[in-house]
Amino acid sequence: MAQNINQSDFQKEVLDFKGKVLVDFWAPWCGPCQMLGPVIEEIATEVKDVKVVKVNVDEAQEISMKYNVTGIPTVMLFKDGQVIETIVGFRQKQDYLNAIDKA
Repeated sequence: MAQNINQSDFQKEVLDFKGKVLVDFWAPWCGPCQMLGPVIEEIATEVKDVKVVKVNVDEAQEISMKYNVTGIPTVMLFKDGQVIETIVGFRQKQDYLNAIDKA
């Protein structure tokens, strides 16, 4: 299951994590974000070599601004604390899986 994190958790859960972290930047009022939610949950349970977290942009505006999240949903793949892929907008599950496999 994807873990909801906030600004105070971001450093520990994403930046300090050794390995791959898929970060879903979303908002509860965003229709495409709601469509992406089940896909993110599937990835969280099916893909064992990636940590999956969700960041509510309304509650974590500082992080959203730092990473230039201007449209949602935005999914960023981090590896060892560095952004290596950014996908903006709703995409098919395979697009996210391909990004994870490439990392």
